Amino acid sequence: MRNILGATVLAAVLTISTSACEVPDDGSTAADRADVNQKKKNKNGATPAKSKKEAPKETAGQENARGSAESYLDLSAFSRTGLIKQLKFEGYSEKDAIYGVDAQRANWNKQAAASAQNYLDMSSFSRQGLIDQLKFEGFTEEQAVFGVNQNGL
Repeated sequence: MRNILGATVLAAVLTISTSACEVPDDGSTAADRADVNQKKKNKNGATPAKSKKEAPKETAGQENARGSAESYLDLSAFSRTGLIKQLKFEGYSEKDAIYGVDAQRANWNKQAAASAQNYLDMSSFSRQGLIDQLKFEGFTEEQAVFGVNQNGL
């Protein structure tokens, strides 16, 4: 039984290895066929192999601005423009400040709601007064109204 199994495995290996070494009638090599197959795949909608170039890395200023923006959003609610202004006040360039803030992918509606809640925790506001305050902080009209609505005004 062992000899029959061994002979069967040996025959299968020989068949596979000899067919892999065969040169087709057109004279192409395995590498040529692989290249043609890759090109066919690309024409059929598959994504071509990525180049070895990597995406540009963050500059030190961008990295620091991103970290500062994250820290601020962990501590308090900000509007996008308010947070950009804060980072610029700290000395970040406008370009790095915008990068750092946008890298947060913050939900500015949620930030407006949290900011509205913070104001209501400190003082009483009319609906319009709170909307105006949120707009002053840099929220858009729509974000300010959302924030006020979320807090029941």
